[in-house]
Amino acid sequence: MKRTGPIALIALGVIGLAIGYLVELALVAAGSPMLIPPLSLSITLIAIAVIVVLVAVPIRRAVHSKVKVHVDPFRAMRVAVLAKACSMVGGLLTGVGIGVVVYVLTRTVVASADSIWLSVVAAATAVILLIGGLIAEFFCTLPPPKDEEREHADHVPAR
Repeated sequence: MKRTGPIALIALGVIGLAIGYLVELALVAAGSPMLIPPLSLSITLIAIAVIVVLVAVPIRRAVHSKVKVHVDPFRAMRVAVLAKACSMVGGLLTGVGIGVVVYVLTRTVVASADSIWLSVVAAATAVILLIGGLIAEFFCTLPPPKDEEREHADHVPAR
């Protein structure tokens, strides 16, 4: 599995920005109230980011410890996939949050300060989820092989 690249995260952020802005525009054009992210969303995103990093820490310790510790490859892969999903969802939600903030700030009718701050907090916590996912994904990567191991692998005769 390849690590999450910046191009994918930027693309998801741009897609999320467009979705956030257009959904708000469509809701207000239809006469519905704006969709403002609740504070519970921000708390949940931070909790998910912390949990993902905490789940990845034992894998990091096992891989980088001086004593050889067996790491269950299925568990490590599940955590790596979860971390990748968190970083991608964080990128998408960051874009959505920024799209909502842009829409709220560009309205001709002045929005309440609560809606602006809740939107900014939602975008900021989505960035925290993105960073937490990237950190957890980094924790689940294997270090490059040492020169002795690589040299030994090159001199093993083929059967």
